[in-house]
Amino acid sequence: MTGARAGEQGEQPGWAEVDPFDLPDWLGTTEVVWSAPAGIHTGHLVAGELRGGDDPLACDLLAVDEAYPSPVADERLRRAAHQAWRRGEVCLVERGTRLTLAVPGSAFVAERVIDTVSRLARSVGAAPSSYAVLLGVA
Repeated sequence: MTGARAGEQGEQPGWAEVDPFDLPDWLGTTEVVWSAPAGIHTGHLVAGELRGGDDPLACDLLAVDEAYPSPVADERLRRAAHQAWRRGEVCLVERGTRLTLAVPGSAFVAERVIDTVSRLARSVGAAPSSYAVLLGVA
């Protein structure tokens, strides 16, 4: 993945915007499954991965509006996540080396996870029906 590095263009340290066209091609050409090994009730950050190609791709979900005990996202990232969501899209960022889908809210429920992954599918030119979400009971 490529994108602006921390400190460039006003990015919060540790975050960089991701262009969907910089993601692996298999995300748009194969059936893909997103899963969260620890479940989705882990708070504002849900660690997950995408499988469908040769190598799995780390892909986390971040609820950008969580603010206690401190904000999890700066105002720029929060604004970008809310704007993308209003357009029917999802905000793609890189956190460290992990793809992260930044969405409005402070936690996740199954419906929000499915909607988020569906928006990821559309962003890489795939039909949402080629994506699945695997949720464990945790």
